[in-house]
Amino acid sequence: MEEIGRRILLVSPVRDEAETLQRTIDSVVAQTVQPVQWIIVDDGSTDGTAAIADRAADEHAWIRVHRRENRGHRSVGGGVIETFDAGLAVADAEHDFVGKLDGDLEFSPCYLARALEIFAADDQLAAVSGKVYYRVGDDFAPEFSMVDESVAGCFKLYRRGAFEAIGGFVRAVMWDGIDFHRARQAGYRTLSVEDEDLRIIHFRPMGSSDRNIYRGRMRWGRGQYFMGSTFAYVLASGVFRMREKPYVLGGVFIVAGFLIAALRGDERYESPGFREGLRRWQWQRLRSLVGLA
Repeated sequence: MEEIGRRILLVSPVRDEAETLQRTIDSVVAQTVQPVQWIIVDDGSTDGTAAIADRAADEHAWIRVHRRENRGHRSVGGGVIETFDAGLAVADAEHDFVGKLDGDLEFSPCYLARALEIFAADDQLAAVSGKVYYRVGDDFAPEFSMVDESVAGCFKLYRRGAFEAIGGFVRAVMWDGIDFHRARQAGYRTLSVEDEDLRIIHFRPMGSSDRNIYRGRMRWGRGQYFMGSTFAYVLASGVFRMREKPYVLGGVFIVAGFLIAALRGDERYESPGFREGLRRWQWQRLRSLVGLA
């Protein structure tokens, strides 16, 4: 098993998370392997988020709060990564891993320790996460279907060298799809694992942070166009996600978002060889789904 460092830097871009941030703080503080530093970046919150973050920083020397001016609205996609980058820029602790952690999650005290075990077993592993769930009464249900190569956007833990090799996250919608394809094309692996110690409880459904979930699904479709996805893959994804809440319409809005972006001729992500590699991967996935691979 590879000998690796265990120093973890976490950065959390947050805005108006007063209802959930304390539970995320409790989860991080309870870790059996604590981060060497955690930068909570308050992106102009107008509720009690800043006070909750300040209290945590007063209680734990390894927690710091970095404030940004209120931009007047929640900026998803590129705005989240701009906020994350602002936190990364002020971090000053030596680290071997860097994690982007949202402020509306809960997870096991063994989460970071288990992630380190998985990293240690595979030196080509760039990033790892658990699977994402949400509460349904006293039980849990998977938030959305994640292929094992995909790493949860709400809690991405990266090996530092791999994170720097891919140039960090792109400041654009679909940043959390672009990063894992860039890592794969750079010769790394990425992995999300079904493991009780790695279960992530998300308090807010994916794509619902900006006004409502329908807007989020439309944005997801536009993001697929930006990333360079094939229409066949987006159509299959939309049909597949019609089984999830919001039933049927969620999938329709994904496909509609892609088509609207295509008809408008929206900007697309440009990086040498990226789109070709992405589409090869997507066609392989589609063929495997129909039993041709």
